[in-house]
Amino acid sequence: MAKRIKQPSKRSVWIKRALVITGCLAAGALVYTSYRVFGPNTRSFGDNKYFYVRTGSTYANVLEGLEEQGIVRNRSSFNWVAKELDYPARVKAGRYKITPGMSNFDIVKLLRSGKQSPVQLVINKLRTRDDFVRKICNNLEADSVALRALMQDPIYLRQFKLDTNTVMCAVLPNTYEFYWNTGAESVFKKLEKEREEFWTADRLEKARHLGLTPNEVTILGSIVEEETNKNDEKPLVASVYLNRYRKNMRLQADPTVKFALQDFGLKRIRENHTLYDSPYNTYRYSGLPPGPICTPSVKTLNAVLNTPETDYLYFCARSDFSGYHAFAATYAEHLVNARKYQAELNKRGY
Repeated sequence: MAKRIKQPSKRSVWIKRALVITGCLAAGALVYTSYRVFGPNTRSFGDNKYFYVRTGSTYANVLEGLEEQGIVRNRSSFNWVAKELDYPARVKAGRYKITPGMSNFDIVKLLRSGKQSPVQLVINKLRTRDDFVRKICNNLEADSVALRALMQDPIYLRQFKLDTNTVMCAVLPNTYEFYWNTGAESVFKKLEKEREEFWTADRLEKARHLGLTPNEVTILGSIVEEETNKNDEKPLVASVYLNRYRKNMRLQADPTVKFALQDFGLKRIRENHTLYDSPYNTYRYSGLPPGPICTPSVKTLNAVLNTPETDYLYFCARSDFSGYHAFAATYAEHLVNARKYQAELNKRGY
C-alpha cells in the first residue's frame, strides 16, 4: 500500500511566504540605499561644473548653493548621505570640480576632503590698481576692500621696497595658480615672490649698469610696453627714453599723458592734453613717472635691461601704420618723420 505524502500545514506555507517577502524587501531596501549613496545625482550639464563654497559657509549654505547652482537632482538623498558621512561638521571653503554622473558619495567625499580645483589665473597687461583688483576679485574669493587697503598702506608696502605709487611693480604678467579661497594678503605675497624670483643676480647687475633700480626698470618698461607691440623694436624704444633720461630731458611720452588723464582710448595727443598737471605727465615733469603706467611683460623688462647704445632721442610712428616707429637722433630729422605721420593721421580723419 502506497504511503501518503504529508502536505505542509497552512502555517508553514505562510511562514515561508513571509520569509521570501521579507528577504525581497530587505534586498530592495539594500538596493535603494545603495542607489541613494552610489547612484548618479547630478543634474544635466556639460563636461564639468565648479561648485563654490565661500569661507565661513555653513552646511545649510552648502545645501542652498547646490540647488541654486544646479548641481544635485535630489537634495534629500544628498542630505541623507552627507549626514551619514558627518559632512555638516566638516564644511571646507573652496572651488570644487563636479563632473556629470557623480554620486552623492562622490560629491560628499570631495567636499569633505577640501580637495579643490585650483584657478589658473592669467595676468596680462593691466594699467591701474583698480584693473588689478577687479582681475583678482573676479576670479578669486579675495576681498576687494582688503586688497585695496593693502595696496594703499605705505607701512605694509615698505617691507617689499614699494610705495603706493610703485605698488604695481609687484605685478608681473604671468599665469598664476591659486586656490579660489586665497585671501588678499596671500595673493599679494605670491605675486611679490614671483617678482623676487624674476630679479636674479644677473638682472640686478644689468639694472645697476643702466643706473636704474628694479622699480625704475619696471616704470621705464611700462612706457615701452605702451609704446609698441613689436618685441624686436622695444630695445630701441627703451634706448630713446634712457638717453633722454640721462640727459635730463623730459621724456615726453604720449602714454604717460593717457595715464595721467585716465583716458586710454586717445588716438592723438594734442597740446591741451600735454598741459594736464599730473606727476605722471612726462611732458610737464622731468624724469620717470612716480610709478608704472601698466604692467610690462617679461619680454619688455628684458628689452629694457638689454638696451643697446644708440644716439636716438626721438621716435614717432611710421606713416605706413605698420606699428613700427621711425627713430631719429636730431630734432630736425624727427620733425620730418612726425610731419609724415601727422599728414597720414589727417588723411585718415583722426
